[in-house]
Amino acid sequence: MPDIKISPSILSADFGHLADEITAIDKAGADYIHIDVMDGHFVPNISFGAPVYKCVRQASDKIFDVHLMISPTDAYLKDFADAGADIITVHAEAGPHLHRSLQTIKALGKKAGVAINLTTPNDVLNCVMDMVDLVLVMTINPGFGGQKFEPASLEKIADVRRRIEASGRDIDLEVDGGITPVTAKQVIEAGANVLVAGTAVFKDGPEKYAENIQAIRGA
Repeated sequence: MPDIKISPSILSADFGHLADEITAIDKAGADYIHIDVMDGHFVPNISFGAPVYKCVRQASDKIFDVHLMISPTDAYLKDFADAGADIITVHAEAGPHLHRSLQTIKALGKKAGVAINLTTPNDVLNCVMDMVDLVLVMTINPGFGGQKFEPASLEKIADVRRRIEASGRDIDLEVDGGITPVTAKQVIEAGANVLVAGTAVFKDGPEKYAENIQAIRGA
């Protein structure tokens, strides 16, 4: 099992001081910085685009883990690559040509991820396991922070872990939604090794970020 990585989602940060918030979670022990990009179309919320993200990229040297909850995606992949993304994850449900989207990400020199929603069959991964560097299993319905973890996702996570092991490749298994010190233990046991957490990290202000990250990692 790979080492556990914590990827705080800046969706729960103070947007009025976004660069400072990213610096703070970097210093607090974050492994990745999770960037949730939402378009108000694929999901019922709007966050920010590549220009805002580019402005805060210099706030940390950590891996920037960009999760595109947008449709279509292909027209924007280069923008996020140029803005400094290290990993670009697209939703399997967001367009008709997942394989092409992943090819584009790889051609841009970035690591490629696939996100799958709760009701999306894991078989959508069958023809792309040789291309992906990360599989993201949503443990809520995407679109808003602060939602309650869906226990039904645990078997989905376990099945993806089995597929990763069968592939023989070094692929991260990320989970996103409702992650707390309690649910972190459950998803780690199911096979996840990258944990996205928003509210659980950013609650109580910067002086608590290190403690909150360690509480999740300690699971």
